[in-house]
Amino acid sequence: MEELTLQHGIDYRKMRNELKRFTLIYKFALDEMNTKINILKEEFVHIHEYNPIEHCNSRLKSPESITKKMQRKNLDFSIESIRENIKDIAGIRVICPFITDVYKISQMIEKQRDIELVERKDYIKNPKPNGYQSLHLIIKIPVFMSDRVEMVFVELQIRTIAMDFWASLEHKIYYKYDKEIPERIQQDLQDAARSASELDLKMENINNEVANLKLNDTPDDGLHLFNEKLNNPKVNIQSFLNGFLVNVPKDLKK
Repeated sequence: MEELTLQHGIDYRKMRNELKRFTLIYKFALDEMNTKINILKEEFVHIHEYNPIEHCNSRLKSPESITKKMQRKNLDFSIESIRENIKDIAGIRVICPFITDVYKISQMIEKQRDIELVERKDYIKNPKPNGYQSLHLIIKIPVFMSDRVEMVFVELQIRTIAMDFWASLEHKIYYKYDKEIPERIQQDLQDAARSASELDLKMENINNEVANLKLNDTPDDGLHLFNEKLNNPKVNIQSFLNGFLVNVPKDLKK
């Protein structure tokens, strides 16, 4: 970072301190967005039978990463330029079990009234040339400061376990390798991405089949018992109801 700021005639310490203060608001945005996702997770855990969020993590770009990206984009080294052009300073990755869960979570987030959808890139329907798949959302979320409200960019990456597995390993393989990757290796990675995609579809189909089996093969025991009792001519309604009255005065069971 120091070398880059010197190249542009900018005071290194001043720029670094400004970036630290500037990125603090992005930390607040991450805190708010993480709270929203945690609320969804808690709701599904305690109210619904199925949780479409496997896990999530967040990250905040360092001042060094921000300045390097500014240089790559050939942008002015100013806070205002960063605010308008760098939209992934705050990032959250949400990992879901199945592809349908990815779109389910996306819809829930996009429908929240205080969230503004800025950009949507669907790399699941349209994978990148290297095989990368994920749903990317750029949103704006309000951060309430003591004297103002700031609308802050947050990048959301929503993907399945298989997509995350491939992307994480692909990143590790390429990390700090700044040369041209041989075509053979690129092809192998694309094949691995297709295998991960096929696994996603297969596991989702299995999940749907099992869900249907549960729906069709598991009777409601309470309803089944009720129907069986009512259809038995030897048992009248009064004796049936009496069977459910426990620890009550005898005159109520007559």
